[in-house]
Amino acid sequence: MNDRQARENRKVAVPQTSRRRERSADTTTEHAGHEADSGPQSLPRSSSDRPPLPRDPSQLDPVAAEIWQIIDEGLPHLALALSPGARAALDAQLRLMRAWNQHINLTALRTPEQIARGHVLDSLSGTGLLRRLHRERIHGAGEPGAAEAPGPTVLDLGSGAGYPGLPLAVAAPAGRCALVDSVGKKQAFLDAAAAAAAAALAAHGEPAPFFEALAERAEDLAEEPEHREGWDFVVARAVGTLAEVAELGLPLLRPGGYVVAWKREPAPAGLRQEINDARRVVAAAGGDHPFVVAPDRQGRAGLADHRLVVVRKVRHTPDRYPRPPAERRRPGR
Repeated sequence: MNDRQARENRKVAVPQTSRRRERSADTTTEHAGHEADSGPQSLPRSSSDRPPLPRDPSQLDPVAAEIWQIIDEGLPHLALALSPGARAALDAQLRLMRAWNQHINLTALRTPEQIARGHVLDSLSGTGLLRRLHRERIHGAGEPGAAEAPGPTVLDLGSGAGYPGLPLAVAAPAGRCALVDSVGKKQAFLDAAAAAAAAALAAHGEPAPFFEALAERAEDLAEEPEHREGWDFVVARAVGTLAEVAELGLPLLRPGGYVVAWKREPAPAGLRQEINDARRVVAAAGGDHPFVVAPDRQGRAGLADHRLVVVRKVRHTPDRYPRPPAERRRPGR
């Protein structure tokens, strides 16, 4: 039995639940530049009498000055500067996250230090890498120069509160960005945050990525022709081991694209072992040898132990990947 036949058999064996192809009424996807539906039916409620959660960040309290002070001090150490529109877009995301987090468990990071470094600077630490890899891919493929070519397409797996995908898409900038989370309430937040970020960029006369907020599982996306082998970058933070991220991400990448996994390195041996454990599935799913980037090795932005593990896709992914969760997590897989 070849890979394609095995994949078709697996499709038949898996019940066609409502989730597999559903984008339900309370998780409507919106795109950049389109006014989002603010009706009560599209937003989660903690009780029947609570008003819809906010979608307009201008009606919310400003972000704490300490958060932006930490971000502004860290950006030069990441060799980054934010345009006025990008800054406004990230500010909108932060305002909405604080408001929604009172009702939905978006993040456990609450203090200004945790939010500024653990979310914003950590996410932005991948910007330089994405820009460089995108330039190299364009020139290697003989496409137009980086200045004329559109921005990369970025898919963020398990996006949660929109990190790292939304800041990366805004700062790179990306041409298209999908923020993916299988939890419908989180998808509703991502939809609101993406719409607010796009509006903030437009208000400053800056182009916005084409945003999508998808309530999907990565396994389901990989079965959809519009997503399988359709992306330049798949990024992920706190989604699972490198083996898990690679197996979920590589099928979504076009050849020449990259999986980028955000990791911490409290002990070098731990990350080395995780990379070694992933080598077999990385190769089987079409990836090259992983390599590690330290965006703030000196710790001047407060991210000394933060690492980006990168896997380049060099071959088409066989149809059997990604495998079902039970098979992926079986010892000796």
